[in-house]
Formats: sequence, C-alpha cells, structure tokens
Amino acid sequence: MAWLHTWSGLLVGWVLYFIFLTGTIGYFDSEIDRWMRPELPLVQSTVTQREGLDIAFERLARVAPTASQWTVYPPTGHDVPNINVSWAVPGAGWRNEVLGPATGEPLEARATGGGQALYQLHYVLRYMPMSVAYWVVGVCSMLMLTALVTGIITHRRIFRDFFTFRPGRGQRSWLDLHNVFGVFALPFHLMITYSGLVFFVFTYMSLVVAATYGGGNEDRNRFFDEALQSPAVPAAAGVEAPLATWSGMIDQAEARWGEGGIRSVDVRHPGDANARVVFTRSHSTPISNGGRIVFDGASGRMLEHYDTRSGATAVNDALLGLHEGLFAGPALRWLYFLSGVLGTAMIGSGLVLWTVKRRAQAPHPGLAIVERLNVGTIAGLLTAVAAYFWANRLLPVGLEARADAEMDILFAVWGLLLVHAAFRPRHRAWIEQCVIGAVAFGLLPVVNALTSGYGLTASLPAGEWAVAGVDLVCLVLAACFVVAALRLRRPAPSPAESAPALRPGQGRSADRLTVN
Repeated sequence: MAWLHTWSGLLVGWVLYFIFLTGTIGYFDSEIDRWMRPELPLVQSTVTQREGLDIAFERLARVAPTASQWTVYPPTGHDVPNINVSWAVPGAGWRNEVLGPATGEPLEARATGGGQALYQLHYVLRYMPMSVAYWVVGVCSMLMLTALVTGIITHRRIFRDFFTFRPGRGQRSWLDLHNVFGVFALPFHLMITYSGLVFFVFTYMSLVVAATYGGGNEDRNRFFDEALQSPAVPAAAGVEAPLATWSGMIDQAEARWGEGGIRSVDVRHPGDANARVVFTRSHSTPISNGGRIVFDGASGRMLEHYDTRSGATAVNDALLGLHEGLFAGPALRWLYFLSGVLGTAMIGSGLVLWTVKRRAQAPHPGLAIVERLNVGTIAGLLTAVAAYFWANRLLPVGLEARADAEMDILFAVWGLLLVHAAFRPRHRAWIEQCVIGAVAFGLLPVVNALTSGYGLTASLPAGEWAVAGVDLVCLVLAACFVVAALRLRRPAPSPAESAPALRPGQGRSADRLTVN
C-alpha cells in the first residue's frame, strides 16, 4: 500500500497539482471576472431577479425579434452577478450580451478569459482535444483516488499524526506537513476526486449507454434526452403569435422554487404559435440543479414540470452540485477554497517529500527530473497565473483574440520557469522562483491601481470586495512567497536533526534529509 500510494501520486503528481490549483481558483471565478474587466463601474446597481428578467426580455424583443431562440440568465448572486442574454440568429450563430442593470444596455468591457478560463483549465487542459483531456483528467483522478485510499490505509496513526508537526526536521517535517494537509480536508479531497469522475461518467462508461440504446449519435441523443429529462419542443408552426406576459409564468416558477429560484429562461420560437418557454431552477441546493418548468409561450399555460427524478439521477446531481459548489454562500465557498488550497499543498508536499527521501538514499535515476519539475510546477505554475493577470492589464484592449493571448502568456511564462528550473542549481532555483513569484503577485495590486483606478484605496472604501478581494489575495500570496524564500535561505538542519523517527532495529542514515 505504501508503494502504491507513492507511485500513484508521483506519476501524475504535476498534472494533479495543475488540476487542483486551477480548479480551486474557480471557486472565485466571478470575482476574478469582475477584476479582469476594469471598464465596468466600480459599484454596480443591483436589481431583483424579476427586474432582471424584465430588462432582458425587453432588450431581446427590441434587438432580436426574429431570432429562433432566446436564452436569459438573470442575476442570481455570486454565480451570475449580471444580466446575461443570448439569441440564435438563423445562419449566423449566437450573439451574447451582458446588460447593465441601471440602463438595460450592453456593458462594454475588454475581451478576457477571466476566471472562467482559469477554472476550465482543470478539465480541458488547453491545447489538446477535449475528448483527450477528459480521459487524461479521468486517469489522473483515478490515480488520485487510489493515492487517497492507500494513504488512509498506510497511515495507521493518521489522526494522531495530524496533531504532530516537527519543524526544521527535513524529511520528518515534510511528512508531518503532508499528513496535516491530507487529513485536515480529507472528506473534501475524497468528495472532489470521486465527483470529478462522475462528471464525465458518460464518457468513461459510454459502452454501458451503447449496450442499451445503441452506439450511434441519435441513440446517444435519445439516452441524454431521457436521462436529463429534456423537454420535447415542437417545430415552429410558422404562424405569428405574441408571447404571453412574463409575470404570470414567473409567478408560477417562484411558487414552486421560491423567490430568486430561477437560473435561466430558454425561449424557443419566440413570436410563433408553437413557442415554448423553459424555466430552469437555480443551484440553491446541491440537488436543485436540473428542475424545469415548460410553458406554452403563446398562452402562458404550464405544460409540464420536471422536479421529481429517479434516485440514481438525484445522487448524480448531488455529486455534481457538491463538486461545483454553486449553491454555496460566502462562508462555505471560502471553506471550499481553503480545502482546495490544502489539497494543492498536499500534492506539492508529497512531490517534495519523494525527492527528500530519495536524496538521502541511493541515487535515483529520476531524482533530478522530479526535482526540476517540482520547482517549475509548484512555484512556477502559481507565478504563471500571476502572469495571466498581468497580461489582462498590459495587453492592448483592442488586440484580436485577446482572451487567447492572455492564456498563451500564462503557459509561455510557465514554460520559461520550467526551463529556468532545469538549468539552475536546485536550491538556487527554488529561491529565485519564490522571489519572482513574490514580485509578480506583490506588484499586481499596484498595476491594478495604475491601469484601472480601482486599487485598494478605492475598492475597500466602496465595499467592492470582488475587486478588493483579488488584490488582497495577491498580497497574501506574495507574502507566502517571501516567507518561503527567506526560509530557503536558512542553513539546512544537521543530519541528526533532520532524520525521521525510527522504529527499534532500524538503522539511521547520515545523509541530509532536507529540501534544501
């Protein structure tokens, strides 16, 4: 079990670190979106969900009366802070707008991937076909789950060790840290890993679907229509008919789901006699996602509702809801974030622990490679995320494919830091990359203030925590990098101090057991 725990974590450890880091950032994707669009007013007006729907439908009736489909996301709090509308133009694709609550007009802001692009990295992995990325993430998740289960079995004194930390002891200290990071948020780590596998269960177990429904595209579509309870929508009748008033349909949706319980409204064939209006329920609880109500668009009469699902579907929805955490309020979302940070630190400390142990033993052929990858990934990837924020502020606003350029810069900086780690002495590489990270994050609030005028001196007094929070977290990360750099500059502990505790009958190595 110890062997399996070590190698299942090591072989894909850097990919797992990437997945955990970018996935953890995603719990504050809306705040990052707001920070990366400085053209928006610092303090925005707020509207109720009903008012947001009125603004959205008025806009769509004015700019897209002949569209074949409308989709509206009214403001629902953290997950969707603004009014989002989109419409399908026959033969020309989709158009999207974000509307200002005060005017109902589109908000103009720079093109950016924002927090959503960072969040999506943890399952699309960038620069590879999505189907391949799903399988890579699935294999890594299975190995992560294996590492978690074998780690529980291996550490027989796991809860006693949780209360034990011996600083300045090299390998022993790294093992203590690894145990603390792993045990403190262990339920979260198990949930997030297993539910991540459930997310793509239809990709990983597609043969189960094919065995019952068939292997063709139409067969798969029929399965998804049944499994996801997709409402049947008739073709357009070709007969004009005005849409019924929205207030009656909204009243019926709120009577079932409560005020503010609407996540989206999908209108098929607006202005046609066969128009259908589909309301989808918001993520108010882990299992509320997926509830739907279908109305006849011309009369406003409720046709059907989908609130009762099978036990298997409810379990699936609960796991997906727990994984995304869209239902979470501010306190629970911070708990999600901190648990993700601990998971990222657990993976990073495990990678470092492997090198510390092998350096004290007979030379391992992969030791140098692992050590360099550790520096460039654990320190370098986080600094590359800072480069993503720098790119958002410094790239020309009118640059073509600007959002893609931001992400390209993230990976280019990460690549440069991996090259730096490969050609610098290991110990110096750690110190230098920590210094680079401290500068990159420490100066970001300054760059934000100079380029947007929305620095901490403006955002804090205004109570705009979505903007101020990003700046403050950057300062915290800069401080962590400074502490790490200073710690790495200290003299290494003596061999006797750094050696791990031994059981009777074991020898004691005289080699240094320290990351330094």
